[in-house]
Amino acid sequence: MRASGTFKVVSFTPASLTPQPPVETGLPVGVATMEKRYRGDTLEGRSATVFTAAFDQEAGVGSYVAMESFEGSLDGREGAFNFVHSAATDGGPARAAEHFAIVPGSGTGALAGITGGGGLRVEADGTHRIWFDFALPLAPTP
Repeated sequence: MRASGTFKVVSFTPASLTPQPPVETGLPVGVATMEKRYRGDTLEGRSATVFTAAFDQEAGVGSYVAMESFEGSLDGREGAFNFVHSAATDGGPARAAEHFAIVPGSGTGALAGITGGGGLRVEADGTHRIWFDFALPLAPTP
C-alpha cells in the first residue's frame, strides 16, 4: 500500500548536545528536534523528530540522519510508528545515499506490525512531499 502527502515543519529547535569527545571536521555536527504536520488524501498526522546533521547551509553540502515518531493515519488506519531517513547532498539538486525505512516493531493501534519504507522530495517551490510504501499483517478472520 502507499500513503502520500505533503508536510510542513512546525518547529525546528537546535539542541545543545555536541559529540564528545570533540572532533574537528570540515562540517560541524549539530542536533535538533523538529515537529512536522502531514496532510494528504491518504496521510494525516504529526511527527516528533530527532535530527542530526553535518551541513553547510551556504554551500548546500552535507548529510543528515533523522528518527521520526509519527502519529496519525495512513490510508485510513490510525496509529503511530517510527521511521528513519537520511541523505547526502554535494550542493546540487540531486541527493545521494538516501535511506528511508519504517522501524520494525514500532507500530501501534491499526498500524501495529507495519513494515516498509518510503521517501521524500522537496520540490523547486519548497513543497515537501512524503510517501510511505507499507504493509500490514492480515487481520485474523473470526
